[in-house]
Amino acid sequence: ELAPVRETDFGMMARIHALSFDEAWSAVMLRRILGMPGSFGIAARNRRKWSLAGFALVRAAADECELLSLAVAPDQRGNGAGALLLEGVIRQSVVVGAAKLFLEVAEDNSVARNLYHSFGFTPVGRRPDYYQRRDGTSAAAVTMARDLASAAERIRV
Repeated sequence: ELAPVRETDFGMMARIHALSFDEAWSAVMLRRILGMPGSFGIAARNRRKWSLAGFALVRAAADECELLSLAVAPDQRGNGAGALLLEGVIRQSVVVGAAKLFLEVAEDNSVARNLYHSFGFTPVGRRPDYYQRRDGTSAAAVTMARDLASAAERIRV
């Protein structure tokens, strides 16, 4: 189930982020991001274990939202948690008045790119050597966007 991020989630969020990305964000950094004006966080909770399955962080400005991070715990991947989180992000972005949602994803992350594509995101740009890997290599970021007009029609705000 989806719920807003709670103060008690930051430690687990940092662990999930570290297991998901080469450039891990600490609990302090995650808390700071959610403290910024216009930011919101969504947590996916595993009902059976009452643990955090994943989370998404978003920043809203004017009529746009940016998905800053979406991460799912390794043992929860493949069970729909990422799709559930993305649905929640789209819904909440509409609620806060966004007309467009942006994100960046590593060019070689085909699982995430396929998820985003399945939700109507299309590539709008590319940043070479954006992500630095632990092994010293880098990967390009693909900027993707989705218009939220069709989602807004389905969601009564």
